[in-house]
Amino acid sequence: MGHGGDVIAELTTDHQEVEELFGRIEALPSGDEQRKKYADQAVIELVRHSVAEEMHLYPAVRELLPDGDGIADEEIEDHAGAERRMKELEAVDAGDPGFDRLIGGLMKEIRSHIREEEDDLFPRLRSAASGDQLMKLGDKVRQAKKTAPTRPHPSAPDTPPANRLLAPGAGMVDRVRDALTGRGKD
Repeated sequence: MGHGGDVIAELTTDHQEVEELFGRIEALPSGDEQRKKYADQAVIELVRHSVAEEMHLYPAVRELLPDGDGIADEEIEDHAGAERRMKELEAVDAGDPGFDRLIGGLMKEIRSHIREEEDDLFPRLRSAASGDQLMKLGDKVRQAKKTAPTRPHPSAPDTPPANRLLAPGAGMVDRVRDALTGRGKD
């Protein structure tokens, strides 16, 4: 969390880290408890990443790209679907028959979302925004990830201003829960 650089570099590094966790999950046999630990770590990173995008990236996309409203709405809809799947995944163990289905679906959704962002959205954003704007957005995204929730909250607001008000409080509660349970450690 918090890699430095402009918003595109920051978010692309997040994508690489999540893909590494997915690779670790795929390398283990079905039912292995380590798969759940890696899945929990991936969910923590995905939730932080999504909240930061919703707070800062998508409002910038709406402002900077002529079709930004449609793009942002589609991206937020993708996040909502992934968040529902992450919430379901939170309730199952690696040995549960639904785990493989849920994690497989989540990985497919996230990989598709990443391809869309990296192949289409990020190049368009780089063309539309100044280097200074991209750096400032990177700083905002890094700050948002520090206080963002670490667990999925599918019914929470995902657009400003409500998400900016509620995310830090939910994040604090999530981090306390994580500390008490040891979730995300290892």
